[in-house]
Amino acid sequence: MMQINQKLPLISIISATYNCVNKLPKLIDSLRCQTDRNFEWIVSDGASSDGTLDLLKAVNDIKIVFISEKDFGIYDALNKALALSSGEYYLVAGADDCFAVDAISNFRGAIVKHSFPDILPARVLFGPYTFKIKQGPCWLYGEKSFIANHSVATAFKKELHDRYGLYSKNFSIAADSLFVIQACKGQATRCNLDFIAGEIGTDGVSATDWAGSATELFRVQLITGESVITQTLLLVVRIIKGASPFARAAHKVLSRT
Repeated sequence: MMQINQKLPLISIISATYNCVNKLPKLIDSLRCQTDRNFEWIVSDGASSDGTLDLLKAVNDIKIVFISEKDFGIYDALNKALALSSGEYYLVAGADDCFAVDAISNFRGAIVKHSFPDILPARVLFGPYTFKIKQGPCWLYGEKSFIANHSVATAFKKELHDRYGLYSKNFSIAADSLFVIQACKGQATRCNLDFIAGEIGTDGVSATDWAGSATELFRVQLITGESVITQTLLLVVRIIKGASPFARAAHKVLSRT
């Protein structure tokens, strides 16, 4: 039987899905294996037609809420999932991501131990690599100077969106970067954590569309007050480096660090 301690904060896991029936089982299994069951899984599906909905309907041993309707991309879907969530904190999980068995327990324990900070970044695996916060300035690394990764690795206080807005529909790749940077440059409190929260998949747009990622990061950096000259030079360097097949392969790793 699912045991939930209502005295501690409920965590919502939010996911945006679309035709991913072959990717979801690993994520679902990782949710079923959590040592702490004080969470809910909110799924905003983009009208899948491949069996994804049947798979979600069959999940009856964890708390799940899902909708399926056309959307305007991943961030629109995540905003819909946030609206349905009831947790004080939330984690994002892609369809091909998975959590370590003690992820929810570790996040919830840290939330209480550190007096309910706004953002709690942990570490995350990407294949053989372990990603952590970059030791460098935001003008160079963007949101990665504050968090290791948006998906799986970071718990956010839901109330932050009341202060800094929802995920922007003006970005198809980097709306999470904009939100994280605006919050971290603002009044959001952070507590960095050392544990590994899980593993992120390799099929995300930010890991495959190197040119789009570079361009959107450039826009985000300008919106958040960075120098147009510096960011233009960095964009040119990223485009040149990304033009080679070797660099594109490397970008799949570096874009996650």
